Amino acid sequence: QVHLMESGGGLVQAGGSLRLSCAASGSISSINVMGWYRQAPGNQRELVASITSSSSTNYADSVKGRFTISRGNAKNTVYLQMNSLKHEDTGVYYCNFLQSTSISWGQGIQVTVSS
Repeated sequence: QVHLMESGGGLVQAGGSLRLSCAASGSISSINVMGWYRQAPGNQRELVASITSSSSTNYADSVKGRFTISRGNAKNTVYLQMNSLKHEDTGVYYCNFLQSTSISWGQGIQVTVSS
C-alpha cells in the first residue's frame, strides 16, 4: 500500500503562485506515475499534470505554460509549481500515485484563487 502526504496550497490572489508537494511512502515500485488532479465544486475530478518515473510529463491544456510538475531527488516526491494562477484554478487538488499493482490518492488539499 502507498501512502501519500500532501502539503502546500492555501489562498492566493489571481496572478500569484503556489507550490504543492506530495511525498509517497510504502510499497513503491521504481516504475510509476505521479500526478495531480483537481476537483472544483460541481465538476468532475480532472488531471492537471503527471510525471512518469522517467520524468516524462503531461499537462492539461488549461495549465500549460503556467504549471510545472517535477520530481524530487528521492523520486518519491512530486511538486507542482503553479504560477499565474487564475480564479478557475480553484479547487481541491489530489495527489495520485499509479503503479502496476495499485493506485493511491492523497486526502486532497484546497487551493483558492481570489479574483
